[in-house]
This record gives sequence, C-alpha cells and structure tokens, in this order.
Amino acid sequence: MSHKILVTGGAGYIGSHTTVELQNAGFEVIIIDNFSNSNPSVLDGIEKITGIRPLLENFDLCDGGKLNKFFEQHADISGIIHFAALKAVEESINNPLKYYRNNLAPLIGLLENMKQRHISNIVFSSSACVYGEPAKLPVTENSPIQKAASPYGETKQIGENIISAAAESDPGLKAVSLRYFNVIGAHDSALIGELPEGIPANLVPFLTQAAAGIRDELKIFGNDYSTPDGTCVRDYIHVVDLAKAHVATINRLLQNKNKKKYEVFNLGSGKGNSVMEVVKSFEKVSDKKLNYKIVDRRPGDIAEIYASADKANTELGWKAEKTLDDAMKSAWNWQKNLVIK
Repeated sequence: MSHKILVTGGAGYIGSHTTVELQNAGFEVIIIDNFSNSNPSVLDGIEKITGIRPLLENFDLCDGGKLNKFFEQHADISGIIHFAALKAVEESINNPLKYYRNNLAPLIGLLENMKQRHISNIVFSSSACVYGEPAKLPVTENSPIQKAASPYGETKQIGENIISAAAESDPGLKAVSLRYFNVIGAHDSALIGELPEGIPANLVPFLTQAAAGIRDELKIFGNDYSTPDGTCVRDYIHVVDLAKAHVATINRLLQNKNKKKYEVFNLGSGKGNSVMEVVKSFEKVSDKKLNYKIVDRRPGDIAEIYASADKANTELGWKAEKTLDDAMKSAWNWQKNLVIK
C-alpha cells in the first residue's frame, strides 16, 4: 500500500513540482490549497505529466475548523510536506502582521492535529533567509542564525523553532526543515512552472515576462553591492532538483533513517551567481536580448549568499544536478508555453 502524503500549498510553484516527483515515486498525494497565489489549472499539468490527478481540498489553512475536519476525514496520512505560506519579502516589510498570521497559525494547527492523530512525519519548507546577512560563505547548517532581514524571514525562523520544540516535546514526532536557496526553472514538459499572481516578486519570472513583452523592462535592484559585478549574488537551484530532495527527505523519515528527531538541511547548488550572470545565461539560451534597467536597492535584500549542500549530499543521497542554463532554458520554455496558451 502506498503512503499518503499531505502537501500543503501543493498547487504552488514548488508544491506542484514536488507533487509530480512524489507521484512518480509511488506516493499518494493529497493537496490543500486555497489558490491565493496559484491556479487550479496546475492540477491539469500534474495529471498530464504523471497520469494521476492528486486529490484536492480547497480551503485556507488559517481556518482551524476546516483543518480539524480535514484530519477527521483523512486520518491515514503518513506524512506532511508543508509549503503553504506567503513569501514576498517586500510585502512582508509593508504588511508584517499578515505574514505572521498566515505563516505561523497554520503550522501550529498542523502540528496540533499531528499530535492528536499520531501522524509522525513533517517536512517544513524553510529558507536560506533564516541566516540573514552571513558573516562567512558558504553557509552551512551550523552557520549562525542572524537577525532576519524581513518579517517573512522571521516567520521561517520562528517556524523552525516551533517545529523543533514540538519534536522535542512529542515522542512520536519526527521533523525536517529544508532551507531553500533561490529556486528557479520549470518542469521539462513546460506543463508546470512558476506562475505568480500579478507582478512577480522573484527575478526569473519577471525576467521571462520582460522577454515575452508582458513587462516593459527588467528592473535590477542595485549594482553597487560588494560583489564581483555589483549585483546581488544568490545560490540558484532548479525546482525539479529541489522537488526530488523532498522525496528523499520524506523517505528518510518514513524509513526511520533520521539521526535526530529534528534535522535541518540546506538545499542549494553550492555556488553563487549574480543577477547579471542570470541575465547573461538567459540571453544565451533564449537568443534574446533583455531590456533591463538598474534601479535603487530593494529593502530587505542582502548582498551575497550561497550554500554548502554537503550535508544534504551525504545524508539524503541527493545532489543538485541541473545547471543555471538548464533552469533558464526550462523557465523560458514554460513562459513561451503560457504565451501560446
């Protein structure tokens, strides 16, 4: 019998790609999503890729009554991968209370239901932003947790603390936080990809929309950072590589291979690329010249961060395999497919 995995935010960007990889690995997936930053058509893409349409429950995780009722009806869940959260750094600075409520209350509700119904395994979608502005690179899992640069980052720090404390107090709970670096790209089928509502907050969808003529130009926020070309440096990881890491992680928990009740892993490529390097990669694989403009720095942005993913490589048996060019090519194919539609 296959294990049933709850994927919160499973219609979102990373959630949909992880659902594909879970189903391809033989798991039964049930999704909770309220489509606040995703589209129901994503389920069509998942079904076309895998031949299986995941079960969907459409409601807001902040609704505790509906969440409790969900668990009454689905008591046979083997594990949870928790993606559902708001994630725009600048919006979190402008509206912090919205972020604290939406990113923390559902997590507490999930953990309470897990304890009540003896569900043992949870994987938490965390972020490299928990490290703040790092004093030393590359960042390892033992790097100091600095003051977060935004309320969004702080919700990830607090979320990790909540899960760690819950695992410590509950003998039946095992948990892993996966700290993502910058996730880009799309599925090779071009059937699912990053589809933000409104103006994209992330670099790559803004870039591809600018190339497709949807945006007038790409804004690059600052070129006076202390980096080789003056633009921010990030660790870019292909979303399919990231999705496969979640399958490895849930298997680790289900097979009781975890070494501690609460574990943390960085998920990144292990190298940094600047914004200008991303632009040049896109121009190379697409054979299109981008219209971009340097503008003022954006609040909450740090100059440079990239990962050491050695722990994930060793413990999870996982490694990022796709290149920056692979990611940009897949993102552009996804954007062109959207334009065609």
